[in-house]
Amino acid sequence: MIMARDPESATVEVDLPADFDEFWAETLRLTDEVPPDPELVSVPRMSTPAVDVFELRYTSYDQMRIAAWLTMPAGHPPGTAFPAVLHVPGYISEPSVLKSWSERGYVTVGLAPRGKLRSNGRFNPGYPGLLTHNMVDRFTYGYRGFYADVVRAVDVLATLPGVDPDRVGIWGSSQGGGLGIVAAALRPEVVRCVAAGAPYLCGIMASPGWTHSYPYEEINEYLRVHPEHERLLTETASYFDGLNFAPKVRAPIFVYLGMEDDVCPPETGFAVYRLLESEKELHTYPRCGHDSGLRWVIPLVEKFVDSHLHPEGVGA
Repeated sequence: MIMARDPESATVEVDLPADFDEFWAETLRLTDEVPPDPELVSVPRMSTPAVDVFELRYTSYDQMRIAAWLTMPAGHPPGTAFPAVLHVPGYISEPSVLKSWSERGYVTVGLAPRGKLRSNGRFNPGYPGLLTHNMVDRFTYGYRGFYADVVRAVDVLATLPGVDPDRVGIWGSSQGGGLGIVAAALRPEVVRCVAAGAPYLCGIMASPGWTHSYPYEEINEYLRVHPEHERLLTETASYFDGLNFAPKVRAPIFVYLGMEDDVCPPETGFAVYRLLESEKELHTYPRCGHDSGLRWVIPLVEKFVDSHLHPEGVGA
């Protein structure tokens, strides 16, 4: 008999390493030692009369040069400071050019962390490949630099001309949802709100037991070849699991889940939501998969972000 799943009540446990905070403080210290050297290059062919588009590049952990798309409202008076939103793409997705958000009064960054196109000159594990890249060692695990790239993007965005550093938020789904939680936990003094859909990288080692979809199937495949490494993978994953970052989030957060998600099991979404201690709201969508109710939820995401960042002319 096949037992019905009960995602809301499922138990997802992740050990919290004793040196979790020290590991991430050292990672950020090493990142902070690297001058970011941000560079903005105008891209007229992608711009419109209402929105200016730029290619943004900055230097991150281990001297990696990272690319992103930046959009901002066109024709603004000198000294204007806009709210800003960082968008982190999904696992296999490339960064978005969020012109529609700039039309509503935001500066946006669509990020390409290491391994993504334009940021893969020195690091390119492939997709699949990133999730288990050097996963036997937390110090060289591929996601260590990837996480640092997102945190540095928050720092760079908050200091760019035209950005109000007191109005910075994060929005993303899947990998973007998980990394939004991570960045909000590591930069609580900067991030003012987070919208996280179908958060990936939460319950990392539990998820392969609920799904055989990628990316988590990478772990199943790796352990079929290297079963002796399960302890090492579990130990490394505990330093990167969103469940261990969630209690450190201080910003208001909007979480949305698809109840039939076969990529990021909803069990893990409920688990991370329970651990969030900041102001929070949860939206669930029956009969929706990894899209997490995208058709219905985007207006709610925009309303949530607007309510906290107050773009000019939108619910000020």
